[in-house]
Amino acid sequence: MKSNSLVICMGELIIDFFCTDVGIDLTKGKNFEKQAGGAPANVCATVVKLGGTSMFSGKVGKDPFGYFLKNKLDEINVDTSMLVLDEQHPTTLAFVSLMENGERDFVFNRGADAHLSENELDKDKLKMASILHFGSATALLEGAFQSTYLNTIKSANRDGQFISFDPNYRGDLWKGRESTFVDLCKEGVALADFVKVSDEELRMISGMDDTDGGVQVLHQLGAKIVAVTLGKNGTLISNGKHQETITSIEVSSVDSTGAGDAFVGAMLFQLSKEEEPKKVLEDFEQLKKITMISNKVGALVCTKIGAISAIPSMEEVV
Repeated sequence: MKSNSLVICMGELIIDFFCTDVGIDLTKGKNFEKQAGGAPANVCATVVKLGGTSMFSGKVGKDPFGYFLKNKLDEINVDTSMLVLDEQHPTTLAFVSLMENGERDFVFNRGADAHLSENELDKDKLKMASILHFGSATALLEGAFQSTYLNTIKSANRDGQFISFDPNYRGDLWKGRESTFVDLCKEGVALADFVKVSDEELRMISGMDDTDGGVQVLHQLGAKIVAVTLGKNGTLISNGKHQETITSIEVSSVDSTGAGDAFVGAMLFQLSKEEEPKKVLEDFEQLKKITMISNKVGALVCTKIGAISAIPSMEEVV
């Protein structure tokens, strides 16, 4: 039995340790701030904060960090009944510092999120979702989770569920293996109703420098709706027949962390309220309105520090 409003997000839930020492690399950094991380978790949080219903599917270690992350989602009423606590592998950790030249120094200790297997998924709950979102930065990396992730997308497609896909490219994780990333992404794009990409991801996946041409390549692969986020310039939205760049609101940006995830969460929250989300694919005027509100949500996240804590309520948006 499908729930008309449930959004399930599959992917990683990790600890981000941000170095609070300014302008130095990780060899010299001494002070770190622990934060909940993971793009799919941010999308879940956005759906809930805007007034929707979301469930997170993924894996953390059965350790203090795993319980910290579970508690963070529980506190904001994200359903964690599909979050698996792994007794064999620790919670995945990322350590990040911002150096003087503006580049990131990044160390990634991958743990439990790599080991989510298909037999650990609650297939009945997955089928309840109005929308399934696949927006993991780590799922396409080598590990058991890669096949779980791709097979779940294929299964959802066969069942006719609305599929959202965000490649979430992280250069730190794919150095020297960019072509593998592109090949795996194309599998997700081909089955998706909604694909959100940055302009960098669009160029990578499509092989085109021209934005319009790149969008058409994604449609030819199979994507029904393509959203290209353009930062302060807004979002290019296309349904294959019509496309338009929807402007965003002007804000004083403090921290853009999680803005793209908030945009996706806002899109999926609005689509999940529809009796049949796929019908919006043909209604470009409605699609533009949904994108305009989502742009505003993403922009407002930039005005505060932190990803989840910066997400506004719908009252703040309208």
